[in-house]
Amino acid sequence: MQQPQPSGYAAVLANADPQLSEWMTSGRAFIMNDGALSAKVKTLMTMLCDALLAHESGVKAISNRARAMGASEEEISETIRVAFWMGGLPALVTGVNAFQEE
Repeated sequence: MQQPQPSGYAAVLANADPQLSEWMTSGRAFIMNDGALSAKVKTLMTMLCDALLAHESGVKAISNRARAMGASEEEISETIRVAFWMGGLPALVTGVNAFQEE
């Protein structure tokens, strides 16, 4: 799987500490590539976590990454439902960023 170009904190890290950035990139590849769970499912899981942690921009970016990996709107919606179930209204308020247009 091709790794996305660094953006946000990852781009800053790549410039500030290339060695740590490389380590993070290889760790991401190890964790997020297809295994027993598909990379798409793992990406949806990270979107759920960002909703629970109130990372609005993360939810939006990860939902777009999931779409690019073939996630359907139904899969994204069900993932946000799980975030709501586990995190309540704050997770839902953050989670709706997955549906916001650019």
